[in-house]
Amino acid sequence: MAFALSHASASMAQTPAGAPNPDDAVQYGAYVFRAGGCFECHTDTKAKGQPLAGGRGLPTPFGTFYSPNITPDPETGIGRWSEADFVKAMRQGLSPKGENYFPSFPYTAFAKITETDMRALWVYLRAQPPVKQPNKPHDVPFPFNLRLAVWGWKFLYFDDAPFTPDPAKPAAWNRGAYLVNALGHCGECHTQRNLLGGLKSDRMFGGSTDGAEGKPVPNITPHPSAGISRWSEKDIADFLGSGMTPDGDFTGGLMGDVIEQSTKYLTAEDRIAMAAYLKALPPVESPPRKPK
Repeated sequence: MAFALSHASASMAQTPAGAPNPDDAVQYGAYVFRAGGCFECHTDTKAKGQPLAGGRGLPTPFGTFYSPNITPDPETGIGRWSEADFVKAMRQGLSPKGENYFPSFPYTAFAKITETDMRALWVYLRAQPPVKQPNKPHDVPFPFNLRLAVWGWKFLYFDDAPFTPDPAKPAAWNRGAYLVNALGHCGECHTQRNLLGGLKSDRMFGGSTDGAEGKPVPNITPHPSAGISRWSEKDIADFLGSGMTPDGDFTGGLMGDVIEQSTKYLTAEDRIAMAAYLKALPPVESPPRKPK
């Protein structure tokens, strides 16, 4: 009975209300794809690149990483991958050859995706049109370009434990926790990293001075002065749907892309669930600003 209740709780937390039926793998996979933010990272929108053909640069303090082609092209994409290869990449951060992926690919979050969502995402990606476009080599200096060194990084910072709902929390909070921490991987951008690139666990969601594309990323905890304490759950959900802040301004940059290509496609229930989770986070101070 305990196992059954736990399984029921997990299903409630991980099945979006109003979303496509998980039995329709391609349609449901499209929803998972949007929730996971795959388009905006794997499409070079600045160069008007083909969808999912990769090439978008991600500047970081360690160099610039370029997203790979994830279309089913057999030569330059993932057309020769098996489903097991895909799962290994998402859950372990390993290529089909067993080489480490750099943690600019957020497998640290994707490892927590449920089996149902992982399978649907794979089916959806396999159904997309193939695009022949070779991957760009990363522009990363020594020693950060050493894939073998990632084993040490993983030992220090990679936790591949699956997402587990908290039975003491409401269903909406658990759904929001799953979307924010697993599919949405929000903490990957909204958390300050240490000198080795590991997330600072005591500053989760407190913002970052070294964010994506080299720009600061805001604090999304309910901190009274540095965070979003004045935002209501509706404010947050509306922002995720339209990009408009409570004061009438609109976001831009990578977050603008996230909203345009990802969160605006989520159901109202899912956006409210994310808001409920974020509002329940412990307040965190923002990291000190770097001197200009």
